[in-house]
Amino acid sequence: MSAATWALELKDLRKSFGKTDIIRGVDLQVAAGERIGIIGPNGAGKSTLFNLISGRLEPSSGKVLLNGKRIDGKKPFEINRMGLSRSFQITNIFPRLSVFENLRCAVLWSLGYRYTFLRFLSKLDDVNQRAEELLEMIQLGRKRDVLATNLTYAEQRALEIGVTIAGGANVILLDEPTAGMSRGETARFIELIKEVTVGKTLLTVEHDMGVVFGLADKIAVVVYGEVIAFDVPQQVRADQKVQEAYLGSAVAAQQEGGH
Repeated sequence: MSAATWALELKDLRKSFGKTDIIRGVDLQVAAGERIGIIGPNGAGKSTLFNLISGRLEPSSGKVLLNGKRIDGKKPFEINRMGLSRSFQITNIFPRLSVFENLRCAVLWSLGYRYTFLRFLSKLDDVNQRAEELLEMIQLGRKRDVLATNLTYAEQRALEIGVTIAGGANVILLDEPTAGMSRGETARFIELIKEVTVGKTLLTVEHDMGVVFGLADKIAVVVYGEVIAFDVPQQVRADQKVQEAYLGSAVAAQQEGGH
């Protein structure tokens, strides 16, 4: 498969802080439309990896390619405009704006408009139409005119997903999207993520194994800054290295927590 075919490709990616190696030669190829779960113990380097991909950090060496084009070294907003969006990279939702107004602000740039107070947003039919579509996609139509600050936590996360996909990015990064949700909220949110990312490439960092195995086509296991396994969920679950390094202890901890 040629480099241009990969939606996202990491080549010998490394990041050091002083003499401490955090990411140690990560190679990863993600095909268009794949949903990838990234798991690993605390301190494994998962967040650093996301920061390198989204431009919040520059790699010490190696390459990051988005649809065959190098993005390492570029600023986050430049990467975003090239088609990659991260859930909390687009600053948190505006609490004093309504759900619809949040979505409309997120849509403006992707449709070629620049922020200006000289235009009446209500007259921008294409912006309003796209915002209405997103409103239905994230299932917040009944909360259209509610201020974002008055939404439940799960609803705020759904709005954040809407803001993230508003720009039309084809590669989406979500960092622990279900953190803090109840089991019922988590189950509904997984289905929402599946629906709104149809046809898009998704990478998500997640500690909840139920979320990972229910959402991901493939799972990358990161331990001490290295990917020790990258395969379909069934193979990762059965991998002895993964069980020894991470998965077995994580599952055991969840089971203990359930008693």
